[in-house]
Amino acid sequence: MVILFIISLISMVLCFYVAKYRNANKTLWLLAALLVGPLAIPFVFFSKPVAAN
Repeated sequence: MVILFIISLISMVLCFYVAKYRNANKTLWLLAALLVGPLAIPFVFFSKPVAAN
């Protein structure tokens, strides 16, 4: 159980930083990684950037 928690935390951090680097919605990808774990990682690479004002 602890290993699953650690894997989820690592995927959340990774998704957050990739979304930050790609200028995507960081909160959305953090929550996606929380819900589906490492399955969100490949999808964050294809995320669209947030439109600048």
